[in-house]
Amino acid sequence: MNLTTVRIEKPDAVNIILGQTHFIRSVEDLHEALVTSVPGAKFGVAFCEASGPRLVRHSGTDPELEALAVSNLSAIGAGHTFLVTLGNLFPIHALRAIREVPEVCRIFCATANAVEVVVAESAQGRGVLGVIDGASPLGVEGPQEIAERKAFLRKIGMKLG
Repeated sequence: MNLTTVRIEKPDAVNIILGQTHFIRSVEDLHEALVTSVPGAKFGVAFCEASGPRLVRHSGTDPELEALAVSNLSAIGAGHTFLVTLGNLFPIHALRAIREVPEVCRIFCATANAVEVVVAESAQGRGVLGVIDGASPLGVEGPQEIAERKAFLRKIGMKLG
């Protein structure tokens, strides 16, 4: 078995959701989950089929985001994985709907950070072991950082009071 990492190539403003699913209808179900949970959502979805013709299936509402999802997932090349590239929304707006898609098994990450995907390759194929999401911590928050975090969440409307 060989281990490698594959960097997700994307503009800084694009958020991604990388996960694992198990059925060809996943592309359509993920598409429907996104358009019904966030009206006007701009996104691309790609899915690596693991049997049969083993194609990268895709859909989306934005051709550039769809192409971005396809190119990144093609580079990962692991069966039954999916990648959603988000343009005008954040993962927090779509995660609940994506988790409720019956064939979704796992979410590896949902982020705008730089991401490297840890991929194992054997004679059978490729699989995602996990992700490296962003960078390592530089320390532990203190009272000032706690106050700043709480103020920021209230400022953007994510917490009340």
